[in-house]
Amino acid sequence: MIANESTTAKVIIDFDSIRNLTAQETLAVDQLILAELSSDVLLINQIGHYIIGNGGKRLRPMLLLLAAKALGKVDDHHLVMAAVIEFIHTATLLHDDVVDESVLRRGKESANAVWGNAASVLVGDYLYSSAFEMMVRTNKMRVMEILSKTTTAIAEGEVLQLLNCNNPDTTEEKYLEVIARKTAILFSTATRLAAVIANTDEATEDALAIYGQQLGVAFQLIDDALDYKASTAELGKNLGDDLAEGKPTLPLIYAIQHGNEQQAKTVIDAIRQGSRDAFNEVYAVVKATNAIEYTEQCAERAAAKAIASLAVLPDSDYKTALELLARFSVQRDH
Repeated sequence: MIANESTTAKVIIDFDSIRNLTAQETLAVDQLILAELSSDVLLINQIGHYIIGNGGKRLRPMLLLLAAKALGKVDDHHLVMAAVIEFIHTATLLHDDVVDESVLRRGKESANAVWGNAASVLVGDYLYSSAFEMMVRTNKMRVMEILSKTTTAIAEGEVLQLLNCNNPDTTEEKYLEVIARKTAILFSTATRLAAVIANTDEATEDALAIYGQQLGVAFQLIDDALDYKASTAELGKNLGDDLAEGKPTLPLIYAIQHGNEQQAKTVIDAIRQGSRDAFNEVYAVVKATNAIEYTEQCAERAAAKAIASLAVLPDSDYKTALELLARFSVQRDH
Protein backbone atom coordinates (compact mmCIF):
# COMPACT_ATOMS: atom_id res chain seq x y z
CA MET A 1 0.00 0.00 0.00
CA ILE A 2 1.25 3.50 -0.79
CA ALA A 3 1.68 5.55 2.36
CA ASN A 4 0.27 9.04 2.97
CA GLU A 5 -2.02 8.98 -0.04
CA SER A 6 -5.75 9.59 -0.17
CA THR A 7 -7.62 6.49 -1.26
CA THR A 8 -7.70 7.30 -4.96
CA ALA A 9 -4.90 9.89 -5.15
CA LYS A 10 -3.11 9.96 -8.47
CA VAL A 11 0.02 7.81 -8.49
CA ILE A 12 2.03 6.26 -11.28
CA ILE A 13 0.68 2.76 -11.85
CA ASP A 14 2.54 0.21 -13.93
CA PHE A 15 -0.26 -1.97 -15.29
CA ASP A 16 2.20 -4.44 -16.82
CA SER A 17 3.78 -5.06 -13.41
CA ILE A 18 0.35 -5.93 -12.04
CA ARG A 19 -0.37 -8.18 -14.99
CA ASN A 20 2.97 -9.95 -14.50
CA LEU A 21 1.87 -11.14 -11.04
CA THR A 22 -0.47 -13.60 -12.75
CA ALA A 23 1.48 -14.12 -16.00
CA GLN A 24 1.96 -17.86 -15.56
CA GLU A 25 -1.67 -18.47 -14.62
CA THR A 26 -2.92 -16.20 -17.41
CA LEU A 27 -0.94 -18.23 -19.92
CA ALA A 28 -2.65 -21.37 -18.64
CA VAL A 29 -6.05 -19.66 -18.93
CA ASP A 30 -5.27 -18.57 -22.49
CA GLN A 31 -4.32 -22.13 -23.42
CA LEU A 32 -7.57 -23.36 -21.90
CA ILE A 33 -9.53 -20.73 -23.85
CA LEU A 34 -7.90 -21.77 -27.12
CA ALA A 35 -8.63 -25.43 -26.40
CA GLU A 36 -12.27 -24.70 -25.61
CA LEU A 37 -12.66 -22.59 -28.75
CA SER A 38 -11.75 -25.57 -30.89
CA SER A 39 -14.80 -26.46 -32.96
CA ASP A 40 -15.36 -28.32 -36.20
CA VAL A 41 -17.47 -25.33 -37.26
CA LEU A 42 -14.88 -23.09 -38.90
CA LEU A 43 -16.76 -19.81 -38.43
CA ILE A 44 -16.92 -20.34 -34.66
CA ASN A 45 -13.15 -20.72 -34.57
CA GLN A 46 -12.63 -17.66 -36.75
CA ILE A 47 -14.87 -15.27 -34.83
CA GLY A 48 -13.96 -16.65 -31.42
CA HIS A 49 -10.25 -16.30 -32.05
CA TYR A 50 -10.75 -12.89 -33.64
CA ILE A 51 -12.47 -11.28 -30.69
CA ILE A 52 -10.60 -13.07 -27.90
CA GLY A 53 -7.29 -12.30 -29.59
CA ASN A 54 -8.30 -8.71 -30.30
CA GLY A 55 -6.37 -7.00 -27.52
CA GLY A 56 -8.07 -6.12 -24.27
CA LYS A 57 -6.70 -6.19 -20.76
CA ARG A 58 -8.14 -9.59 -19.76
CA LEU A 59 -9.08 -7.66 -16.65
CA ARG A 60 -11.87 -9.86 -15.31
CA PRO A 61 -9.87 -13.12 -15.40
CA MET A 62 -6.90 -11.25 -13.94
CA LEU A 63 -9.05 -10.02 -11.06
CA LEU A 64 -10.12 -13.59 -10.29
CA LEU A 65 -6.50 -14.80 -10.36
CA LEU A 66 -5.18 -11.92 -8.23
CA ALA A 67 -7.94 -12.44 -5.67
CA ALA A 68 -7.21 -16.18 -5.58
CA LYS A 69 -3.51 -15.49 -4.99
CA ALA A 70 -4.35 -12.94 -2.31
CA LEU A 71 -6.33 -15.73 -0.60
CA GLY A 72 -3.48 -18.21 -0.84
CA LYS A 73 -3.26 -20.00 -4.16
CA VAL A 74 -4.68 -20.60 -7.63
CA ASP A 75 -5.99 -24.10 -8.32
CA ASP A 76 -7.36 -25.71 -11.48
CA HIS A 77 -10.91 -24.62 -10.72
CA HIS A 78 -9.75 -21.00 -10.55
CA LEU A 79 -8.23 -21.37 -14.02
CA VAL A 80 -11.43 -22.83 -15.42
CA MET A 81 -13.52 -20.05 -13.86
CA ALA A 82 -11.18 -17.40 -15.25
CA ALA A 83 -11.76 -18.84 -18.73
CA VAL A 84 -15.51 -18.99 -18.09
CA ILE A 85 -15.55 -15.32 -17.07
CA GLU A 86 -13.69 -14.35 -20.25
CA PHE A 87 -16.08 -16.40 -22.39
CA ILE A 88 -19.11 -14.72 -20.83
CA HIS A 89 -17.53 -11.30 -21.22
CA THR A 90 -16.69 -11.98 -24.86
CA ALA A 91 -20.22 -13.20 -25.55
CA THR A 92 -21.63 -9.96 -24.13
CA LEU A 93 -19.29 -7.94 -26.36
CA LEU A 94 -20.48 -9.79 -29.45
CA HIS A 95 -24.12 -9.23 -28.54
CA ASP A 96 -23.57 -5.60 -27.48
CA ASP A 97 -21.89 -4.69 -30.75
CA VAL A 98 -24.85 -6.09 -32.67
CA VAL A 99 -27.41 -4.26 -30.53
CA ASP A 100 -25.41 -1.02 -30.67
CA GLU A 101 -24.54 -1.45 -34.37
CA SER A 102 -20.91 -0.79 -33.46
CA VAL A 103 -18.24 -0.96 -36.15
CA LEU A 104 -15.20 -0.64 -33.88
CA ARG A 105 -14.07 -2.73 -30.92
CA ARG A 106 -10.69 -2.01 -29.28
CA GLY A 107 -9.60 -0.02 -32.29
CA LYS A 108 -10.35 -2.76 -34.82
CA GLU A 109 -13.41 -3.68 -36.83
CA SER A 110 -16.01 -5.35 -34.63
CA ALA A 111 -16.91 -8.96 -35.39
CA ASN A 112 -20.36 -7.98 -36.64
CA ALA A 113 -18.77 -5.48 -39.04
CA VAL A 114 -16.61 -8.28 -40.46
CA TRP A 115 -18.96 -11.29 -40.45
CA GLY A 116 -22.40 -9.76 -39.97
CA ASN A 117 -24.92 -9.63 -37.15
CA ALA A 118 -26.33 -13.15 -37.42
CA ALA A 119 -22.93 -14.83 -37.16
CA SER A 120 -21.90 -12.62 -34.23
CA VAL A 121 -25.06 -13.38 -32.25
CA LEU A 122 -24.79 -17.12 -32.85
CA VAL A 123 -21.11 -17.29 -31.91
CA GLY A 124 -21.95 -15.26 -28.79
CA ASP A 125 -24.53 -17.93 -27.96
CA TYR A 126 -21.89 -20.60 -28.52
CA LEU A 127 -19.54 -18.88 -26.06
CA TYR A 128 -22.30 -18.68 -23.44
CA SER A 129 -23.05 -22.39 -23.92
CA SER A 130 -19.37 -23.28 -23.71
CA ALA A 131 -19.04 -21.27 -20.51
CA PHE A 132 -21.85 -23.24 -18.88
CA GLU A 133 -20.40 -26.52 -20.10
CA MET A 134 -17.08 -25.60 -18.47
CA MET A 135 -18.60 -24.50 -15.17
CA VAL A 136 -20.39 -27.83 -14.77
CA ARG A 137 -16.98 -29.50 -14.62
CA THR A 138 -16.28 -27.88 -11.25
CA ASN A 139 -19.15 -29.94 -9.82
CA LYS A 140 -19.84 -27.05 -7.42
CA MET A 141 -23.51 -26.09 -7.16
CA ARG A 142 -22.60 -22.75 -5.58
CA VAL A 143 -20.45 -21.83 -8.59
CA MET A 144 -23.22 -22.72 -11.02
CA GLU A 145 -25.76 -20.76 -8.97
CA ILE A 146 -23.57 -17.63 -8.98
CA LEU A 147 -22.85 -17.77 -12.69
CA SER A 148 -26.47 -18.48 -13.59
CA LYS A 149 -27.61 -15.44 -11.62
CA THR A 150 -24.83 -13.40 -13.17
CA THR A 151 -25.83 -14.14 -16.75
CA THR A 152 -29.46 -13.42 -15.89
CA ALA A 153 -28.48 -10.07 -14.37
CA ILE A 154 -26.39 -9.17 -17.43
CA ALA A 155 -29.32 -9.92 -19.72
CA GLU A 156 -31.62 -7.82 -17.52
CA GLY A 157 -29.11 -4.97 -17.62
CA GLU A 158 -28.92 -5.13 -21.40
CA VAL A 159 -32.72 -4.97 -21.68
CA LEU A 160 -32.89 -2.08 -19.20
CA GLN A 161 -30.28 -0.22 -21.23
CA LEU A 162 -32.30 -0.81 -24.37
CA LEU A 163 -35.39 0.60 -22.64
CA ASN A 164 -33.41 3.67 -21.57
CA CYS A 165 -32.10 4.39 -25.07
CA ASN A 166 -33.41 7.66 -26.52
CA ASN A 167 -35.01 8.40 -23.13
CA PRO A 168 -33.68 11.70 -21.71
CA ASP A 169 -35.84 11.22 -18.61
CA THR A 170 -33.54 8.43 -17.38
CA THR A 171 -32.42 9.25 -13.85
CA GLU A 172 -28.99 8.77 -12.33
CA GLU A 173 -30.43 6.05 -10.11
CA LYS A 174 -31.84 4.14 -13.09
CA TYR A 175 -28.60 4.48 -14.99
CA LEU A 176 -26.54 3.18 -12.08
CA GLU A 177 -28.90 0.21 -11.86
CA VAL A 178 -28.14 -0.58 -15.51
CA ILE A 179 -24.37 -0.55 -15.07
CA ALA A 180 -24.62 -2.51 -11.82
CA ARG A 181 -26.32 -5.34 -13.70
CA LYS A 182 -24.82 -5.04 -17.15
CA THR A 183 -21.18 -4.31 -16.35
CA ALA A 184 -20.25 -4.42 -12.68
CA ILE A 185 -21.82 -7.80 -11.95
CA LEU A 186 -19.20 -9.71 -13.96
CA PHE A 187 -16.36 -7.96 -12.08
CA SER A 188 -18.11 -8.88 -8.84
CA THR A 189 -18.63 -12.48 -9.91
CA ALA A 190 -14.96 -12.85 -10.85
CA THR A 191 -13.71 -11.82 -7.41
CA ARG A 192 -16.52 -13.62 -5.57
CA LEU A 193 -15.71 -16.88 -7.35
CA ALA A 194 -12.09 -16.62 -6.26
CA ALA A 195 -13.33 -16.69 -2.67
CA VAL A 196 -15.94 -19.41 -3.24
CA ILE A 197 -13.43 -21.77 -4.82
CA ALA A 198 -10.96 -21.04 -1.99
CA ASN A 199 -13.69 -21.96 0.55
CA THR A 200 -13.37 -18.68 2.46
CA ASP A 201 -15.82 -17.48 5.07
CA GLU A 202 -18.91 -15.52 4.07
CA ALA A 203 -17.51 -12.15 5.16
CA THR A 204 -14.48 -12.53 2.88
CA GLU A 205 -16.63 -13.65 -0.03
CA ASP A 206 -18.97 -10.69 0.40
CA ALA A 207 -16.09 -8.23 0.73
CA LEU A 208 -14.46 -9.44 -2.47
CA ALA A 209 -17.82 -9.29 -4.26
CA ILE A 210 -18.18 -5.67 -3.15
CA TYR A 211 -14.66 -4.95 -4.38
CA GLY A 212 -15.48 -6.30 -7.83
CA GLN A 213 -18.85 -4.56 -7.98
CA GLN A 214 -17.47 -1.14 -7.06
CA LEU A 215 -14.48 -1.58 -9.36
CA GLY A 216 -16.84 -2.40 -12.23
CA VAL A 217 -18.90 0.71 -11.51
CA ALA A 218 -15.75 2.84 -11.49
CA PHE A 219 -14.59 1.40 -14.80
CA GLN A 220 -17.93 1.99 -16.51
CA LEU A 221 -18.23 5.55 -15.23
CA ILE A 222 -14.76 6.38 -16.51
CA ASP A 223 -15.76 4.84 -19.85
CA ASP A 224 -18.71 7.24 -19.84
CA ALA A 225 -16.39 10.17 -19.20
CA LEU A 226 -13.88 9.06 -21.84
CA ASP A 227 -16.59 9.15 -24.50
CA TYR A 228 -16.36 12.94 -24.13
CA LYS A 229 -12.65 13.46 -23.56
CA ALA A 230 -10.48 10.72 -25.15
CA SER A 231 -9.41 10.42 -28.76
CA THR A 232 -10.71 7.63 -30.98
CA ALA A 233 -7.23 6.09 -31.02
CA GLU A 234 -7.09 6.02 -27.22
CA LEU A 235 -10.65 4.87 -26.73
CA GLY A 236 -10.69 2.09 -29.33
CA LYS A 237 -14.12 3.14 -30.55
CA ASN A 238 -15.62 6.18 -32.19
CA LEU A 239 -16.07 9.23 -30.01
CA GLY A 240 -19.73 9.98 -29.50
CA ASP A 241 -20.81 6.35 -29.94
CA ASP A 242 -22.91 6.53 -26.78
CA LEU A 243 -24.63 9.67 -28.05
CA ALA A 244 -25.18 8.17 -31.49
CA GLU A 245 -26.89 5.22 -29.83
CA GLY A 246 -29.11 7.51 -27.77
CA LYS A 247 -27.62 6.27 -24.49
CA PRO A 248 -28.26 8.63 -21.58
CA THR A 249 -24.97 8.05 -19.76
CA LEU A 250 -24.10 9.84 -16.53
CA PRO A 251 -22.38 12.89 -18.12
CA LEU A 252 -25.52 13.53 -20.18
CA ILE A 253 -27.90 12.95 -17.26
CA TYR A 254 -25.91 15.39 -15.12
CA ALA A 255 -25.69 17.95 -17.93
CA ILE A 256 -29.48 17.91 -18.36
CA GLN A 257 -30.03 18.38 -14.63
CA HIS A 258 -27.48 21.18 -14.19
CA GLY A 259 -27.55 23.03 -17.49
CA ASN A 260 -29.77 25.98 -18.29
CA GLU A 261 -32.94 25.50 -20.31
CA GLN A 262 -31.23 25.76 -23.70
CA GLN A 263 -28.33 23.53 -22.65
CA ALA A 264 -30.71 20.88 -21.33
CA LYS A 265 -32.73 21.03 -24.56
CA THR A 266 -29.58 20.49 -26.64
CA VAL A 267 -28.76 17.29 -24.76
CA ILE A 268 -32.37 16.07 -24.58
CA ASP A 269 -32.84 16.47 -28.33
CA ALA A 270 -29.56 14.69 -29.06
CA ILE A 271 -30.53 11.71 -26.88
CA ARG A 272 -33.97 11.47 -28.46
CA GLN A 273 -32.55 11.61 -31.99
CA GLY A 274 -29.59 9.34 -31.27
CA SER A 275 -27.31 11.19 -33.64
CA ARG A 276 -23.60 11.93 -33.61
CA ASP A 277 -24.28 15.15 -35.57
CA ALA A 278 -24.87 17.11 -32.36
CA PHE A 279 -21.74 15.82 -30.64
CA ASN A 280 -19.88 19.14 -30.62
CA GLU A 281 -22.86 21.01 -29.19
CA VAL A 282 -23.46 18.32 -26.58
CA TYR A 283 -19.78 18.21 -25.72
CA ALA A 284 -19.86 21.96 -25.08
CA VAL A 285 -22.77 21.52 -22.65
CA VAL A 286 -21.11 18.55 -20.92
CA LYS A 287 -17.96 20.63 -20.47
CA ALA A 288 -19.78 23.77 -19.33
CA THR A 289 -21.76 21.90 -16.66
CA ASN A 290 -18.70 20.04 -15.30
CA ALA A 291 -20.45 16.77 -16.05
CA ILE A 292 -17.20 14.98 -16.82
CA GLU A 293 -15.73 16.02 -13.47
CA TYR A 294 -18.89 14.88 -11.67
CA THR A 295 -18.77 11.50 -13.41
CA GLU A 296 -15.11 11.10 -12.48
CA GLN A 297 -15.88 11.98 -8.85
CA CYS A 298 -18.57 9.26 -8.76
CA ALA A 299 -16.03 6.81 -10.17
CA GLU A 300 -13.49 7.83 -7.54
CA ARG A 301 -16.01 7.19 -4.76
CA ALA A 302 -16.71 3.73 -6.17
CA ALA A 303 -12.97 3.00 -6.39
CA ALA A 304 -12.51 4.12 -2.79
CA LYS A 305 -15.25 1.71 -1.68
CA ALA A 306 -13.53 -1.07 -3.61
CA ILE A 307 -10.23 -0.39 -1.86
CA ALA A 308 -11.87 -0.21 1.57
CA SER A 309 -13.46 -3.65 1.07
CA LEU A 310 -10.00 -5.23 0.73
CA ALA A 311 -9.36 -4.77 4.45
CA VAL A 312 -10.39 -8.42 4.95
CA LEU A 313 -7.32 -9.63 3.05
CA PRO A 314 -3.88 -10.14 4.57
CA ASP A 315 -1.16 -7.83 3.27
CA SER A 316 0.55 -9.16 0.15
CA ASP A 317 1.72 -8.08 -3.28
CA TYR A 318 -1.59 -9.38 -4.64
CA LYS A 319 -3.69 -7.28 -2.28
CA THR A 320 -1.59 -4.25 -3.22
CA ALA A 321 -2.16 -5.05 -6.90
CA LEU A 322 -5.93 -5.13 -6.33
CA GLU A 323 -5.70 -1.74 -4.60
CA LEU A 324 -3.65 -0.34 -7.47
CA LEU A 325 -6.16 -1.64 -10.01
CA ALA A 326 -8.86 0.36 -8.25
CA ARG A 327 -6.67 3.44 -8.57
CA PHE A 328 -5.92 2.60 -12.19
CA SER A 329 -9.64 2.32 -12.95
CA VAL A 330 -10.11 6.05 -12.41
CA GLN A 331 -6.79 7.27 -13.85
CA ARG A 332 -6.77 5.53 -17.24
CA ASP A 333 -7.21 7.31 -20.54
CA HIS A 334 -8.54 4.36 -22.52
